[in-house]
Amino acid sequence: MEMGKMPREQLGICAEGNLHSIYLMYNAEDNVEAQLRPCLASVAQYLYELTDQYADSAFNGFLAIGANYWDSLYPDERPALLRPFPAVQHQDFYAPAIEFDLFFHIRCDRYDVLHLVANEINQMLEGLVELVDEERGFRYMDSRDLTGFVDGTENPKGRQRQQVALVGEEEPRFQSGSYVHVQKYAHKLKQWHGLAQKEQEDIIGRTKQDDVEYASEDKLPSSHIKRVNLKDEQGKSKEILRQSMPYGSLRQQGLMFISVCHTPTHFEAMLHSMVKGDEHGHSDHLLRFTQALTGSSFFAPSLDFLLDAAVETY
Repeated sequence: MEMGKMPREQLGICAEGNLHSIYLMYNAEDNVEAQLRPCLASVAQYLYELTDQYADSAFNGFLAIGANYWDSLYPDERPALLRPFPAVQHQDFYAPAIEFDLFFHIRCDRYDVLHLVANEINQMLEGLVELVDEERGFRYMDSRDLTGFVDGTENPKGRQRQQVALVGEEEPRFQSGSYVHVQKYAHKLKQWHGLAQKEQEDIIGRTKQDDVEYASEDKLPSSHIKRVNLKDEQGKSKEILRQSMPYGSLRQQGLMFISVCHTPTHFEAMLHSMVKGDEHGHSDHLLRFTQALTGSSFFAPSLDFLLDAAVETY
């Protein structure tokens, strides 16, 4: 990459929402790193080019490397804050850590295109990795979670998306990359739908139909919004960019929660606030109706990092 030129981010990190998504989790075979580095660069370049080819259906995607696998793949350099998923438990609430080596996140407004690309990715990686988990997400109603509430209302807009999601000049080698956290939540929808609408709204901290946030004094300390809308010592919001979508079938359904951010500390603080709660023990009561099945930590490098690393000797 030319000196002084901003690295190109993987375009799926900050993309706007889509109708469909596919999530692929892989573990690498033993001793394949020398072959895998150029392969990942090829996949990343392929996804980048497909953004133009399928622009009419808003295709986008990115790939990310697991915190526990990073040193095997790129042993000489590591994002400063990359660390394993912060598993946490408090009383009946828990968020487990289930790490994977590689994560591929592709989205599009055409399901057939996504299916085609997922197969292409799988073929490009053949013999180097094992597919461990696959989920397919979808937009539900007007961008709502399966609980019926609008999801991602607090997401940054416009250029603010890049400022929140992408690493800046503080880490020059990893500039335009992003710290990624993924949790697969399974909802307990029968119990949730058994609640009165006002009970649901109190648990979320927002009205259901018209998506109006409660006034501060009306929010319960155990409400979801109260537990995740956090501020730092200077009073600035600890923002993340959520790229979450509902997933599932009649057997199991819920939310693929995906956080992308220039730092992992914002997500870690939110998760701690949800599960362990505040100093008075107020945990997020939404967790009574959904359970995280997985928790994985990744870093999505810039496209230029992946291309450069493909030709470097480690």
